[in-house]
Amino acid sequence: MALPTPLPPELVELITARFKLLSEPMRIRILDQLREGEQSVGGLAEVLDTSQQNVSKHLQALYGGGAVSRRKEGNTVYYGIADESLMAMCEAVCDGVEQRITELSQIVTRV
Repeated sequence: MALPTPLPPELVELITARFKLLSEPMRIRILDQLREGEQSVGGLAEVLDTSQQNVSKHLQALYGGGAVSRRKEGNTVYYGIADESLMAMCEAVCDGVEQRITELSQIVTRV
């Protein structure tokens, strides 16, 4: 999708909301774990070595922002990735970081 120039204020607000959604490191860690498939709050808390309360707080934000989906099976709620574009955005940022590290490494090598 080609972005309009200039960006309409409404679109700027939506873009900003997406970046804010990913502004917490724990949310990135949760999404990273969910790339492997659906997981429960307890399962995520265990693998991320944090409290269920902390995971729940971040999952609520991710769910509210449309990043994750949830389904109930018995007494357990399972979460999964609902918006793959967020993962693509994370991959693009990782690629940019990797490129920047390579550039800085080359500069240091020359000095």
